[in-house]
Amino acid sequence: MKEDDRLDGLLEELREVHEDIRLISARDVVVANWVRFKCRYGCRAYGKHLCCPPYAPTPEETASVLADYERAILARFEAPPNPDVPPKRLHHHLWDSVTRMHKAVFQLERVAFLRGFYKAFGFYAMPCTLCQSCVIEERLDEGEEVGPLEAIKCRHKDVMRPSMEACGIDVFQTLRNAGYDPEVLTTYSQHVELFGLLLID
Repeated sequence: MKEDDRLDGLLEELREVHEDIRLISARDVVVANWVRFKCRYGCRAYGKHLCCPPYAPTPEETASVLADYERAILARFEAPPNPDVPPKRLHHHLWDSVTRMHKAVFQLERVAFLRGFYKAFGFYAMPCTLCQSCVIEERLDEGEEVGPLEAIKCRHKDVMRPSMEACGIDVFQTLRNAGYDPEVLTTYSQHVELFGLLLID
C-alpha cells in the first residue's frame, strides 16, 4: 500500500473516533523551556498529578522525542463547563470535557497503533481527570514523601499520558503554526476549546 493511501486510511479511521482532527508536521510542534514555569508558578495542580511536572517528561526529553517524528495530529474539542463548580477552579470546572478529551486522545493513539503506526503517542491537555484524586495528591495529603519514580503507582498507567504544557510544548505557538488562531481568554464566560496531540509515523 502506498504511504499516502495508508495515511488517508488512518485519518479516515481516526475521524470515526473524533472528527475534528488536523494533520500537521511534527516540526510545527514547538517546545520551550519557559512553558513549565507556567505550571510551576501559577497552576494549583503542580506536583499533584502524574501527567504534570515534576513527573512529566522535561522539555529536553520532549524535543528529543519529537525529532523521531515527521507527522502529528491535533484534535480540537469543545469544552462546555460544569456550572456546579466555580470557574476559578478551572480544572474541575471543565472536568467532564477534559475527561472526554483524555479518553478520545487515548483512543486515537490506540487506533493509530493498531493500524500499524506503532510509534503513535498521545499528549493530553490540562491535569489528568482519570481519577477523582491522583495517588500523588493523596500521598502528599498524608504527609508522605513522593519521589520521581512514583509514576509506577498510577491507577491508569495504560491510559494516562502527559499533558502538552507539562512537557514544555508551547501550545499557543503550535496551534498558530498549524493554522489555528488561539486567543488568551479574558473572562470565564468565553468559549473554551481544548486540544490534544498525537504523534504518528
